[in-house]
Amino acid sequence: MAGEFPVPELAEVDLGAVLSALADPHRREVVLQLLREDGEERACASFPLPIAKSTRTHHWRVLREAGLVRQRDAGNGTFVRLRRDEFDARFPGLLDVVAGISTAGSSPVRRAARPAPPPRPRGTSGPA
Repeated sequence: MAGEFPVPELAEVDLGAVLSALADPHRREVVLQLLREDGEERACASFPLPIAKSTRTHHWRVLREAGLVRQRDAGNGTFVRLRRDEFDARFPGLLDVVAGISTAGSSPVRRAARPAPPPRPRGTSGPA
Protein backbone atom coordinates (compact mmCIF):
# COMPACT_ATOMS: atom_id res chain seq x y z
CA MET A 1 0.00 0.00 0.00
CA ALA A 2 1.65 3.21 -1.17
CA GLY A 3 1.19 6.56 0.52
CA GLU A 4 2.25 8.86 3.32
CA PHE A 5 2.81 7.48 6.79
CA PRO A 6 0.89 9.37 9.49
CA VAL A 7 2.73 12.17 11.30
CA PRO A 8 1.61 14.27 14.24
CA GLU A 9 0.24 17.74 13.71
CA LEU A 10 2.89 20.31 14.59
CA ALA A 11 0.82 21.59 17.50
CA GLU A 12 1.02 18.08 18.99
CA VAL A 13 4.80 17.75 18.63
CA ASP A 14 6.48 17.54 22.03
CA LEU A 15 9.92 19.06 22.50
CA GLY A 16 10.90 16.20 24.83
CA ALA A 17 10.12 13.62 22.13
CA VAL A 18 12.11 15.64 19.59
CA LEU A 19 15.14 15.89 21.86
CA SER A 20 14.87 12.19 22.69
CA ALA A 21 14.78 11.33 18.98
CA LEU A 22 17.82 13.53 18.32
CA ALA A 23 19.75 12.00 21.23
CA ASP A 24 20.47 8.86 19.20
CA PRO A 25 23.55 9.37 16.98
CA HIS A 26 22.08 7.42 14.03
CA ARG A 27 18.87 9.44 14.02
CA ARG A 28 20.77 12.69 14.51
CA GLU A 29 23.00 11.84 11.52
CA VAL A 30 19.92 11.19 9.37
CA VAL A 31 18.51 14.60 10.34
CA LEU A 32 21.86 16.29 9.62
CA GLN A 33 22.04 14.66 6.19
CA LEU A 34 18.49 15.76 5.44
CA LEU A 35 19.37 19.30 6.55
CA ARG A 36 22.22 19.30 4.01
CA GLU A 37 19.77 18.11 1.32
CA ASP A 38 17.74 21.30 1.87
CA GLY A 39 14.25 19.83 1.78
CA GLU A 40 14.87 17.13 -0.80
CA GLU A 41 13.23 13.76 -0.44
CA ARG A 42 15.60 10.83 -0.10
CA ALA A 43 15.29 7.05 -0.23
CA CYS A 44 15.45 5.57 3.26
CA ALA A 45 17.78 2.84 1.97
CA SER A 46 20.29 5.47 0.79
CA PHE A 47 21.45 6.33 4.31
CA PRO A 48 24.66 4.47 5.21
CA LEU A 49 23.51 3.31 8.63
CA PRO A 50 25.51 0.35 9.99
CA ILE A 51 22.45 -1.25 11.60
CA ALA A 52 19.94 -4.01 10.84
CA LYS A 53 16.92 -3.29 8.66
CA SER A 54 14.55 -3.79 11.60
CA THR A 55 16.51 -1.23 13.62
CA ARG A 56 16.37 1.21 10.69
CA THR A 57 12.59 0.81 10.64
CA HIS A 58 12.49 1.62 14.34
CA HIS A 59 14.59 4.77 13.80
CA TRP A 60 12.32 5.97 10.97
CA ARG A 61 9.29 5.49 13.21
CA VAL A 62 10.87 7.42 16.09
CA LEU A 63 11.79 10.34 13.81
CA ARG A 64 8.33 10.34 12.24
CA GLU A 65 6.45 10.13 15.55
CA ALA A 66 8.63 12.91 16.98
CA GLY A 67 7.41 15.07 14.09
CA LEU A 68 10.82 15.57 12.48
CA VAL A 69 10.24 13.81 9.15
CA ARG A 70 7.59 12.82 6.66
CA GLN A 71 7.89 9.35 5.20
CA ARG A 72 6.10 7.79 2.26
CA ASP A 73 5.85 4.33 0.83
CA ALA A 74 6.31 4.29 -2.93
CA GLY A 75 5.66 0.57 -3.36
CA ASN A 76 9.26 -0.18 -4.32
CA GLY A 77 10.79 1.62 -1.35
CA THR A 78 10.24 4.25 1.28
CA PHE A 79 11.30 7.86 1.09
CA VAL A 80 11.87 10.46 3.77
CA ARG A 81 12.12 14.24 3.94
CA LEU A 82 12.66 16.64 6.79
CA ARG A 83 9.73 18.80 7.89
CA ARG A 84 12.11 21.75 8.03
CA ASP A 85 9.76 24.67 7.36
CA GLU A 86 7.00 23.30 9.56
CA PHE A 87 9.45 22.41 12.29
CA ASP A 88 11.14 25.82 12.24
CA ALA A 89 7.73 27.43 12.68
CA ARG A 90 7.12 25.34 15.84
CA PHE A 91 10.66 25.40 17.29
CA PRO A 92 12.52 28.31 15.62
CA GLY A 93 16.26 27.72 15.32
CA LEU A 94 16.34 24.31 17.03
CA LEU A 95 17.53 22.39 13.98
CA ASP A 96 20.19 25.01 13.29
CA VAL A 97 21.46 24.67 16.86
CA VAL A 98 21.57 20.87 16.55
CA ALA A 99 23.44 21.17 13.25
CA GLY A 100 25.88 23.70 14.72
CA ILE A 101 26.61 21.59 17.78
CA SER A 102 26.96 18.42 15.71
CA THR A 103 29.33 19.94 13.17
CA ALA A 104 31.46 21.50 15.89
CA GLY A 105 32.39 18.00 17.04
CA SER A 106 30.80 15.05 18.69
CA SER A 107 32.42 15.63 22.05
CA PRO A 108 29.99 16.77 24.71
CA VAL A 109 29.91 20.39 25.72
CA ARG A 110 31.49 20.76 29.12
CA ARG A 111 30.96 23.57 31.53
CA ALA A 112 33.95 25.42 32.81
CA ALA A 113 34.76 24.57 36.39
CA ARG A 114 33.45 27.07 38.89
CA PRO A 115 36.14 29.04 40.65
CA ALA A 116 36.56 28.25 44.31
CA PRO A 117 34.86 30.73 46.63
CA PRO A 118 37.17 33.15 48.41
CA PRO A 119 38.30 32.03 51.85
CA ARG A 120 36.23 33.30 54.75
CA PRO A 121 37.85 35.53 57.30
CA ARG A 122 38.60 33.81 60.60
CA GLY A 123 35.98 34.15 63.23
CA THR A 124 32.95 34.26 60.92
CA SER A 125 30.51 31.45 60.73
CA GLY A 126 28.05 32.48 58.07
CA PRO A 127 27.65 34.57 54.96
CA ALA A 128 28.87 38.11 55.28
